[in-house]
Amino acid sequence: MKNKLQKLLETHQIICTDKQLQQFELFFDLLIEWNQKMNLTAIVEPEEVLIKHYFDSITPAFHISFTNQRIVDIGSGAGFPSIPLKICFPELKVTLLDSLKKRLTFLDVVIKDLHLDNIFSIHSRAEELAHNNKYRQTYDIAISRAVARLNILAELALPYVKVGGLMVALKGANAYEEEAEARRAIHLLGANLVDRVQLELPNHHGNRTIFFIEKVNNTPNKYPRKPGIPNRSPII
Repeated sequence: MKNKLQKLLETHQIICTDKQLQQFELFFDLLIEWNQKMNLTAIVEPEEVLIKHYFDSITPAFHISFTNQRIVDIGSGAGFPSIPLKICFPELKVTLLDSLKKRLTFLDVVIKDLHLDNIFSIHSRAEELAHNNKYRQTYDIAISRAVARLNILAELALPYVKVGGLMVALKGANAYEEEAEARRAIHLLGANLVDRVQLELPNHHGNRTIFFIEKVNNTPNKYPRKPGIPNRSPII
């Protein structure tokens, strides 16, 4: 796994040390071990984890800088994309946010066993924590993968992003259809869509779309709305 990952990342000018490659291997071992206790992922074959989880998580770094940024991972799940990004860019300051405590229990073990620093988990609904001034509009990047449709995700993520920062949404191949319905929400929440990138994962493992959304104004205080409302009644 180590050599394959190194070769894939080197083509995008990302060079990992032996320590970082060992961290990826240990992360894989923990993922497989804990997946037997709880439903973390359906992807368990080494090459699929390598490409569909690790490589996919790192793809935003092919387009923007992750050097010394403060990021929040909305709906961290099994740690994608934030753990692979943190391994590649150790100086990142990372907040893992998830509403399911058992996922965060797993991620706390990953943090400890991989000896990662400047990374911590918070058990909360995104809609609630965003109204805490300690976290609201304080992050350089809010990132998320496969959490919600873009208009819903914008309401959950953009309140965390400071003006001048970015929301980064990793989506599937057919995400372009989400863009039109998300335009009003993105504007209302104080942001502009500045770029979208479509890419094909190596070895024919599927296509992906990444949205880069820049925060240009403060998000109105009423957003995000109470837990569950963004999903039940999205901004359209």
